[in-house]
Amino acid sequence: MAELAIFPAGGRPPAQVAELAAAIDRDGGAAMVAYQEPLGRHWQIFALLPADQLKPTPYQRDLSPAHTKRLIEVMKRLDRFLDPVIAVRMKHEYWTPNGNHRRAAAVKLGIKMIPAIVLPETEAAFQILALNTEKAHNLRDKSLEVIRMYRGMIEEGVRGNEREMAFEFERPHYITLGLLYERKPKFSGGAFAPILSRVDTFIAKPLREAIGEREERADLLDRADDLLSALVAKGKKRGLTHPYLKNFIVARCNPLTRARKNMPSYKSALGGLCKSLEEFDLSRIHFGQLSAAAQIAAASSVQ
Repeated sequence: MAELAIFPAGGRPPAQVAELAAAIDRDGGAAMVAYQEPLGRHWQIFALLPADQLKPTPYQRDLSPAHTKRLIEVMKRLDRFLDPVIAVRMKHEYWTPNGNHRRAAAVKLGIKMIPAIVLPETEAAFQILALNTEKAHNLRDKSLEVIRMYRGMIEEGVRGNEREMAFEFERPHYITLGLLYERKPKFSGGAFAPILSRVDTFIAKPLREAIGEREERADLLDRADDLLSALVAKGKKRGLTHPYLKNFIVARCNPLTRARKNMPSYKSALGGLCKSLEEFDLSRIHFGQLSAAAQIAAASSVQ
């Protein structure tokens, strides 16, 4: 096994670090470099660890099958494992308090040696669980990320159409919603997402040409949002101040309620939604209906 590199050159890691490096090598791993992290100047080791010796800490959250599957898809697409896990050595195995989904994805892909940042202080296994607080992408975050990626691809002259970029964009309605979030930072995309997710499709044109059609789709959505906002303003004057009011109105005006096999086009669906919003009678709803609908929606979201 190659001699452990030290960074900065000439630095003197404590004996605990040298002992850990030797243990990693004995365990069948490869301790590659010892270095001081830039914040607290603590010593740690970058190493390759045997996948069969790397385990999750026994007290962290369960794996998400959906998140693991998504990681596997991305890793296979990139053909790279990029992000090291965090690990501590516990007796004759290694625990990762931060990186369990990456570990699981690597194992499913047949990776035998996993890149890891190994910490000499075993108590860090408890402290680093606090790092598992990454904010999940909400609809606004995801949509803005996608439309910025879209514009970046146009600027870079990326060839191909939206369908060919489906892996990067994930869902076509993220592109349209992103355009609206750019125009209206407080836009309530969640109220329209159930409809858009069913009728918005990828456009089989080069991105530089497709963006014009995307803007047209965004204009239709903008019109629907203006009509919805006007109804909500009227509702508030009548005392309907429930936070679920927007979702309730859109659900009542949903043109896809009876659509099963023959799904309308985006233009037809949004046109129907706008017409229903223009004709919507606020006097026919009351606060009790809003509360009941909100409770049903909340219960459905956690199932």
